[in-house]
Amino acid sequence: MPYEIAVENIKCGGCANTIRTQLEKMESINKCKVDVENGLINIDGDDAYRTEATTLLLKLGYPETGTAEGIKAAAAKAKSFVSCAVGKMTS
Repeated sequence: MPYEIAVENIKCGGCANTIRTQLEKMESINKCKVDVENGLINIDGDDAYRTEATTLLLKLGYPETGTAEGIKAAAAKAKSFVSCAVGKMTS
């Protein structure tokens, strides 16, 4: 069943490439589409595993909107810069 996750720190196609590549490695996700402009990830997969997807996104530096504050938000932003760079190199 399709679902959507709004996330923070998506800046470019490199970010989108990292997000898409990593999420699509999960067995519970068939495909995903990243809307960079609006910070949305549309996922075609089993929404029972939504928590696992949001946990992975946080590890990559893209926390679900409204879930990271203070130091946690700063750490996520730093991780997103690395994920972005990796995404640009692998695209």
